[in-house]
Order: sequence, then C-alpha cells, then structure tokens
Amino acid sequence: MKDFFVFSGQGAQTVGMGRDFSENSAAARAIFQEADAVLGYSLSDICFNGPAEKLTETRYCQVAIYTMSCAALAAFRERFPEIRPIGCAGLSLGEYAAFYAAGAFSFADGLKLLAKRAELMDAACRAESGGMASVLGGDAVVIREVCEQCGIDVANYNNPGQIVISGEKNKLAEAVAALKERGMRKVIVLNVAGAFHSRLMQSAGDALKPVLADAAIQMPEIPVWQNFSAAPATSVAEIRDNLARQVAGSVRWEECVRAMVAAGGERMIEFGPGNVLTGLMRRTISELPTANINSMETLQAFHN
Repeated sequence: MKDFFVFSGQGAQTVGMGRDFSENSAAARAIFQEADAVLGYSLSDICFNGPAEKLTETRYCQVAIYTMSCAALAAFRERFPEIRPIGCAGLSLGEYAAFYAAGAFSFADGLKLLAKRAELMDAACRAESGGMASVLGGDAVVIREVCEQCGIDVANYNNPGQIVISGEKNKLAEAVAALKERGMRKVIVLNVAGAFHSRLMQSAGDALKPVLADAAIQMPEIPVWQNFSAAPATSVAEIRDNLARQVAGSVRWEECVRAMVAAGGERMIEFGPGNVLTGLMRRTISELPTANINSMETLQAFHN
C-alpha cells in the first residue's frame, strides 16, 4: 500500500504524550533525550508531566509536539522499517516533522528552527490582541469576502466543511457577526494565544527568514507538500521561502491531502498527539484508509 505520512499541529498536545513511547522504544527515548540536551531543559518532563498550562504555551507547545511526533515516527520505524511513504505533510508546525521524516534536516536542526519560530510567534502574539474562529459548513468565497471587508485573514482551509479565520480581536468579532448574518450559524471562537496564520504574524515570518537562511536544509528524499503552496518545493530556497511565508500565510491543508492522494497515496498515517488530521481526512475523502500512531497501543494495533 502506498502511504503518506502527516504530522500534528498546535492544539493536539496533551499531558502525558509520548511517555509510553519513551518507556517502550529505545529509538523514541533517544529522541526525547536529544530534545532535552538540545534545548537545555527537560522538555520530556513537560510532555510527560505538564502542567497543561505550560505545555499549552506556544514556546513549549511547538517543540513538544514536534518531539513527540518524531518519537512516534522513531518507534514506528523501529517496528516497520520497510514502510517508506510516497509523500509527507504537516499541519503548520507539523511541517517541520514532515521535513525531518523526509530527510531534509536532522532532528536537532529541525528542533532548533522550531524553537526559534515558536519564540518569534510568541512575541508576535504578545504584541497584538489577536484571535481565531472556526467556520463550519460555510462557503469559502463568502468567508474570504467577509475577511477582506473586516481586515482579517483565512488561516486554515482544513476540509470542505471547516475554514479557520484569524486576526485582530475586534475585527474578528465583526467578521463572526457578519458571517452569522450571511447565514453561517456555526462560527466558533477558538481558545488560542493569538492570530496564527494571519497578517499579525508577519513580523514573526520576516524575522524567521534569516534563521532559515542559516539553517542546514537539503532537498528531501521524499516529496513534502508545503502548507503555503500546497505542493512540493523544487529547490531548498523555495523550501525556506515557503516555511517563512507559512507563518502569516494560509494553511492549505485540504489541497495538500488531496494532492497526495492524486499523487498515488492510498493510506494516510498520522504521527503525533491526538487524531485531528485523521478526523479532517474523514470529512475530505471519507473512503481513504487512515491510521494514527499516537501511543504504543495504536502502534501495536497497526498492521501493514
């Protein structure tokens, strides 16, 4: 079966994540140990023991999800070394785990990049009063129109029935009211630290450019569908540019997964905490087989 690997984004974190991998897989344990050594503090302790408030902070959350996702992949590879994906993708910060899985950089180099990204995004969140809302069952054209009128942005195109909007809190409230007036009843304001993937993150995206320019990145061995372009890059310069632009740009997730299926993908395997991406796939291409590797239990239940 032709598999494609996908990796979790922010919001999937949960206290205790990865502990069973670390206890039962030498390869996964080595990932957590390397993360602690690179970061200079015990990220594994935050993942395994919390507290939840700390794990939810952007600067810890992004590196924690990346590390747990890479540990899940390490445990999987230990058990199924013969499974090679035809493509990879990750939701927002998950794109870094996708590039690691595809061989574009080492685990440590990806972790350092993501730690810097999280720090810059955290600073951008503190500088502005931003928020996000999920629009369920709305028309994409109408949603874009309302966002434009209100001076906010579309953050995520997640699946045919879910689009996330993002921007300054007062303008977001205007957009939520306008969308409800246009007949969209299910508009849910999200509990997030800021306006991710919106113009309010532009300063973070710009500051990330020189960091990416100095990073050791090579062309991946496996194509990675990037959030910003919904396509694999053709050069390292394009990878860097897309990663920088992704911070304030829309995440074109639905297009990414459809493109991987069009490229021959027959099964999606999600690595990392939770099962958000599996749920999104069920509402995008419901008949496509999916699997989650988010615990030793799910790993043991997996069969090729």
